Order: sequence, then C-alpha cells, then structure tokens
Amino acid sequence: MTTALKTRTGLALRGVTLTYPDGEHRLTALDGVTLEVAPGEFTAVAGPSGSGKSSLLAVAATLLRPDSGEVLIDGQDAGALGDAARAALRRDRLGIVFQQSNLLASLTALEQLLVLESVRGGRPRGARERAAALLASVGLDGSKQHRRPHQLSGGERQRVNIARALFGNPSVLLVDEPTSALDHERGAQIVDLLAEVTRTHGTATVMVTHDRDLLDRVDRVLRMHDGRLA
Repeated sequence: MTTALKTRTGLALRGVTLTYPDGEHRLTALDGVTLEVAPGEFTAVAGPSGSGKSSLLAVAATLLRPDSGEVLIDGQDAGALGDAARAALRRDRLGIVFQQSNLLASLTALEQLLVLESVRGGRPRGARERAAALLASVGLDGSKQHRRPHQLSGGERQRVNIARALFGNPSVLLVDEPTSALDHERGAQIVDLLAEVTRTHGTATVMVTHDRDLLDRVDRVLRMHDGRLA
C-alpha cells in the first residue's frame, strides 16, 4: 500500500440534515444522516425515488451545504471551507461518476482524460501514458482509446466516465445510477468494474442505485427512506 493510501480515511457524514423550501414550509431531504465509508469499501445506497439518495450524493460531493452536520473527506470538514477551498477539495479528493457520461463529443476517449489536466492548470509529465494505462485497466485499450463517444457503446462510454473520475487519484468515488441506461449484462459488468477499481485504487466508493439485482456485488447495502438511512 502506498503512502498516499495510508493517509486516507475515506468519507464520513455525521448527523447531516438538509432541507429545501416548499411553499411556506421546508421539505426535509436528509434527516440526521450518518455514514462512514472506509478506503477500499464499496457501499450501495438503495431506495425509492424521492427518498433522498440524490441529495445524499450531492452533499457528499460538497455540491450542496447541509443545514447541519459534518461532511468529512479524509478527515477534512468540507463545511469549514470557503468556496474556493471546497472546489479544490472536490477536484483533488473526489471522483464523480454521473448517471449520464457527459463526454465531450469532439474528444477521443484518451482526450477526455487529458483535458482534465488543462482544467487543473498543468500538464504533468507522463499524463498521456497514465491516461492510456487507466483506460486499459477499465477494459478500453488499443484503437478504442482513440474513438469519440458516438463510436463507443453505452457500456464503453460509462467505462470512460469511470476512468475519467479516477484520473485524479481520488480518495472518494461517488457514483450516481451507473447502470440506468444499460441492459442487465452490461450493467453487471459496470458494477463488477466499480468493485474492482474500489479495491485496486483504494477508494471509498458510494453508489446510488435502484437496481436491486446488482446489490450482491457490493460490500454493504444501505436503504434510504424519507431522508433516513437504515
């Protein structure tokens, strides 16, 4: 295990409450949620639509500030940070796999990863080789790395999405309904891949899903109902 992995503590939410305005009242999306996910652990959060799963992911991603409670990434309290520092924490410590791949139509699979270096303001030595190796590790090698999104299948686009999320070597990997646009077989392959990268990269992985048939592939399943985890 590398030094970087030894210093990781993963994701922790402690007593998190989130409300939204709803006319004259407020709607509770998260109600005192506490959750800890260790490095190398693959946790799924399942529940019906409107149960709070998306809100949980948005708070864990530091995209929304909760009304109360703490969100800790590798022990750092995101709520204590200003906007710029939160953005830096998100960039350096978090990987997010969206439900839709949101790949740039004009870029090849390899370029989808390399463009992140420009966003970070640098061009580290060996970035191309590292991107190619990462794509190969998720099952995209050879000519597939030079294809644009419309030349890839839905499952292949999701693999690029996962590789892109891992390119910054994140501590925490947050995954939003990764199989919603895939058939069962390809969906199972993607969840198996997520389980593998969780182990090999040592990420604390949280996957929100509605697909109960794939839950036997994760380390732990939490159920969400009316903003509460069980």
